[in-house]
Amino acid sequence: MTVRVVVADDQELVRGGFAMILAAQPDIDVVAEAGDGVEAVAAVREHAPDVLLLDIRMPRMDGIEAARIVCAETAYRVLMLTTFDLDDYVFDALRAGASGFLLKDVRRDDLVNAVRVVAGGESLLAPAVTTRLIHEFTSRPAARPGAAPGALDVLTARERETLQLIARGLSNAEIARTLVVSEHTVKTHVSNLLTKLGLRDRVQAVIAAYESGLAVPGA
Repeated sequence: MTVRVVVADDQELVRGGFAMILAAQPDIDVVAEAGDGVEAVAAVREHAPDVLLLDIRMPRMDGIEAARIVCAETAYRVLMLTTFDLDDYVFDALRAGASGFLLKDVRRDDLVNAVRVVAGGESLLAPAVTTRLIHEFTSRPAARPGAAPGALDVLTARERETLQLIARGLSNAEIARTLVVSEHTVKTHVSNLLTKLGLRDRVQAVIAAYESGLAVPGA
């Protein structure tokens, strides 16, 4: 299967570099490039890509607003890029519906892998971004745990356990070892809880765990 990608970044050299790296892969097709958020949204509507590689800071419309529009209108995957791992907008980008977050100094192989992972329906965060996400979440009074105490009632006990472990940043393999089950079973639990809660991926699952109070910072 060929992964169709739109690359959006206001820096032409950066945008062109990412496009060249991705287009060189036999299973990736860069269908369009965009220089700002407005162009990115237009390109997505025109080309229907599997993945939108999107810079956060761009003129006319920033990446967060572009991600919000794309994720609200479509099921296409958004992979965010930024220069700083502690960007103040990380939390907002993920809340907008982004499925991944990378730094612009990402290695060539990691960039390619990230696009494939996100296109395959998984989420992907650069190292320390999960920690940043939790920090940003818990520093905002309006979004503290307990906002939706009954939101997880639809989950089984094992699905709730799985969600707690996702919120701690564990991979499927690590969750399987913790719960003493197979990875296939974990994948089934993850798929079920995402479907029941109406979530796109593991990033939104982490957010849901903290919003509901199931996960508590420092626990």
